[in-house]
This record gives sequence, structure tokens and C-alpha cells, in this order.
Amino acid sequence: MSGRGLEIRELECFLVLAEELHFGRAGERLLVSQSRVSQLLAALERRIGARLVERTSRRVALTTLGERFLSELRPSYVELAGVVERARAAARGVEGTLRIGFQGTADDRLMRAIGTFQERHPACATEVVEILFSDPFGPVRGGDVDAAVVLLPVDEPDLVVGPVLADERQSVAVSVRHAFAGRASLTAADLARTPLICAAAPAPGYWRAAHAPSTAAPAAPAVRTLQEGLTLVAADRGAMLLCRPTAEYHGRKDVVFVPVDGVPGSVLGMVWHRDGETGRVREFARALAAAGPR
Repeated sequence: MSGRGLEIRELECFLVLAEELHFGRAGERLLVSQSRVSQLLAALERRIGARLVERTSRRVALTTLGERFLSELRPSYVELAGVVERARAAARGVEGTLRIGFQGTADDRLMRAIGTFQERHPACATEVVEILFSDPFGPVRGGDVDAAVVLLPVDEPDLVVGPVLADERQSVAVSVRHAFAGRASLTAADLARTPLICAAAPAPGYWRAAHAPSTAAPAAPAVRTLQEGLTLVAADRGAMLLCRPTAEYHGRKDVVFVPVDGVPGSVLGMVWHRDGETGRVREFARALAAAGPR
């Protein structure tokens, strides 16, 4: 508080001085000089308009008004300090709930990070939320999750990119009836000639192109969810580019996953909103960075 209001430091000084009744000891507790204690008290008394402390060469004592002010101030100050400490505890992330979004599958790296985070912060619960393939950034922006582990690239000014996980080899999901189903591997040139199922809006265009870089025409359909995409793959409506952990997790009899050579690996990264960086988020970022590669 400032201006005509009371300064917190002045109130702290008065409370300590009321306990010590000694300017030197009060200064030691407040880590200031004895003269600074006198300055703070004088400023407080000017604001109130009366003496709160009587000081002689032999003793320090509260005035009648000082005694009354102390009895009314102390409980209010204790409550205020509690409010501040509770806010600090929430910001440090030592308690509450951390909501983590993920795309595709919560692989062992993510689960290791969650385990590490929970061991370090047992008072903070974690919730894991699957987010739409077509909306990698919406849940973070909307506050549905505190942070998310999503496919890169991320080129969003309002989002922070934290730990990046090691890249994974890409595979193409195709129907068992597809011409590629019997191949041991594919090349980047094969991929360019193959209609690839991509994410629908609101996923940004650059992000959609990164995960469906096919130049084949006509283009394959756009989907909202990974399961929609795999269903269309099974119906031989197109192919779909997936990382190895996601391909392994979503294996099915009517879909074949063929490794692709000569294309960049699939990379996951943790993101959060610039205005939503809390202690919980920072601590989980540390846990995720420590999770390392598979």
C-alpha cells in the first residue's frame, strides 16, 4: 500500500518493535539499522497523526493508542500474511492440480515424467487429458490444460516451447489392401506421391503441412482425431504419417505401419501459454526434460 495508505514495511516495523520494545533488537530482526526503525515508526505515526511509542533513554513502551492499534493490527496482519503465503505456495506448485495434455499416445517418456513429478511434489495431483489431433494448441490457450506435449513445429507467439523430446522415426499407416502394405520401408519420394490424411482446422496450416507433406493429388481427407484418421486409413481412403510410439500403440489388423526413410523424425515438445507459467508448469518441465529418450 502506498500514497495515503499504510506501507507494509511500516506495519512490520511496528509489530516487531512492539514485541521487542528495543530499537536495536527490532532492527536486527528486520535486517535494518536502528535509525531505519526510527524512520519507519515516525512515518507510520505521521500517517496516523499520533504517537504510538513512547521512547526515553531508559525504556520503550507503547502508548495507549499504540496498545489499541497493536491489538487490532496483529490479527489482520496475520491473515494478510497467510493470503500471501497461500498464493506463493500455489505459484510454486507444491499443491493443487496440474493438467497435462497429450497428442497421440501418452508414451513411456511422458509417463516417466509424470511419475517423477508426483514423487517430487506429492501434494500436487496430475490429470492427463488427450487433446484433438486437429487442435494442438487450443486447450492450452483456453485453459483446459496447464501445458501440453504436442507435435512440433510450434510457431505461436503466445506459446512457450519447453523441453523437446528426442525425435522418433516416422511410419506411414496404410490399409492392408494398399500397394505399400507389403513393403519393408518407403522413401521420401514414395511419400510425396501418396495422398496423406491430415489434421483439420483449427490446426495451423504450417503444422498441418508438416505432418502431411504429400504433394499427391487429389488430397486425402482432413480429420479431427487420430482414430478418425486410422479409420479412413483402414478404408483405404489415404495414408497417414505417424511416429513409431503412436503406430505401436494404435496397431490394428486392418492397418499396416511401414517405416519411412529420408524424412525428418517426429518430434514432441512441451508447450504452455506465456501468461500461464506457474511453478507447477516449471517443475513438470524439469521432470519432462529429465525423462530423456525412450
